[in-house]
Amino acid sequence: MKFGPVAVARAEGAILAHSQKLDARVLKKGRLLAAADLADLAQHGIEEVTVAVLDDDDVPEDTAAARIAAPMAEMPGITASAPFTGRVNLFADAAGLVEIDTELVGRLNALSEAITVATLAPLSRVHPRQMLATVKIIPYAAPEAAIAEAEALLAGASSSDRATIRLHPFVRRTASLILTRTPGMTDKLIDKGARAVRDRLSAVGLSLADEVVVPHSSSAIAEAVLAARGELVLILTGSATSDRQDAGPAGVIEAGGKLNRFGMPVDPGNLLFLGELGARSIVGLPGCARSPKLNGADWVLERLVSGLQVDSDAIAAMGVGGLLKEIPSRPTPRAGGAEVARRPVIAAIILAAGESRRMAGRDKLLEPVGPAPLLRHVTDEAQDSGADQVIVVLREDDPRQTILSGTRAKIVTNPRAGEGMGTSIAAAVRALDGSIDGVLIMMGDMPEITARDLDRLIAAFDPGEGRAIIRATAADGRPGHPVLFGRRFFEPLSALEGDQGAKAVVREHGEFVTDLALHGDAALIDLDTPEAWAIWLDGQKNSAVAD
Repeated sequence: MKFGPVAVARAEGAILAHSQKLDARVLKKGRLLAAADLADLAQHGIEEVTVAVLDDDDVPEDTAAARIAAPMAEMPGITASAPFTGRVNLFADAAGLVEIDTELVGRLNALSEAITVATLAPLSRVHPRQMLATVKIIPYAAPEAAIAEAEALLAGASSSDRATIRLHPFVRRTASLILTRTPGMTDKLIDKGARAVRDRLSAVGLSLADEVVVPHSSSAIAEAVLAARGELVLILTGSATSDRQDAGPAGVIEAGGKLNRFGMPVDPGNLLFLGELGARSIVGLPGCARSPKLNGADWVLERLVSGLQVDSDAIAAMGVGGLLKEIPSRPTPRAGGAEVARRPVIAAIILAAGESRRMAGRDKLLEPVGPAPLLRHVTDEAQDSGADQVIVVLREDDPRQTILSGTRAKIVTNPRAGEGMGTSIAAAVRALDGSIDGVLIMMGDMPEITARDLDRLIAAFDPGEGRAIIRATAADGRPGHPVLFGRRFFEPLSALEGDQGAKAVVREHGEFVTDLALHGDAALIDLDTPEAWAIWLDGQKNSAVAD
């Protein structure tokens, strides 16, 4: 890859390395410069720009990131974003623990300075939609040889049943809780411990099959263990367990069970014990389990609930990183911490309440595109994308609703559809639930927008990085549709009136707008008239003949 300043007149097809602020717009870094961009730069008196020019053996950043991420996303429970600016993010589909092959990640990162793979710490607890890893190509391209070597490494790992990233979902669902009472122990202290344990169980998807308070003796504990119905058995004793022959461990043995480990090199959590009775694991909780703060018992529970083996050796290995106790020199409290990166929840809104007034009596949304009417085609593409919900806005008693039968689309009717598109956008946004992070506003009459296009728009969306509005453009940079808006813009969108549309929101918040070029003129092609349909269909026929 060649990098450096070139004359604007010679920069067509190069990648802009530094953003350029023009009067009306910003050409952002990473943009593939087109002839119109060069004319705009020259008009503003800019004679030279810094660019990157790819060599023949360079793989463009998005393609490179997608090739490396693809084998990781093949693992069950893991979803990959579309590539954007050389980045592909990997997300968890379910709650669980993430296993990381640290040696393989290190080898990938050593292949080339251009390739980076960053992951969560091994055996981190994750929530649905949480980011597990990111693959980022640092410059604008990576050498083909390095990408091919990365693919070979990943393929070799797969053939040997290794995985760079593996999600272990929470598979156990129930637990039994046994609490013991020592002489003079108050109900308040017992209740405090029980509440803390219930919260821990809820966090890993466990519910209580039964809960019992028994005297602090080995015989009472043994009887409770034998009567327990949960997949896991948890014991929280009223007095700290200080020896393998103490009441808790002794009760497990008396019940016919086996004691696998007493104590662990994690602080807090030293006084945990681990046993088993048949196929069920038994965890003797340390006294610190009465506090909501992280302790060694959390690590053991997470692994057991995920179906991972926890034996004496596994507990011994927890000592590295096992100093969990808060100390005054720690800069931030553990209860806080950084916001968890997760996959945004996106709703696709398809505007389909127009009356096709320019179609000479035909309904443009019922015209065939391949095997389906246009509206069904657009809806199917939205459903095949990474959008979590698809909303179609129709007029009241609209016969178009019948072609959406069998889809997952939610129908929102707009009694004010005749007043203009703004009322349809407002009706759809007002119908959103509180979980939605962003909306993709789509036109129902744009046949060339694909699920892949929508995925690229979603991948570009990152309000934390200032990318809160993502606008599709033609390949030459002309603005079009769809447009993705973050939650901060829901209020002005829900207040739109008449034919105002959402352009005013984009215009007023230009600092949040990122343009994303789609293939050809896909972001501009809408079919409003019989003439537009005829031209488009003729183009489709010519393309088919050429193929």
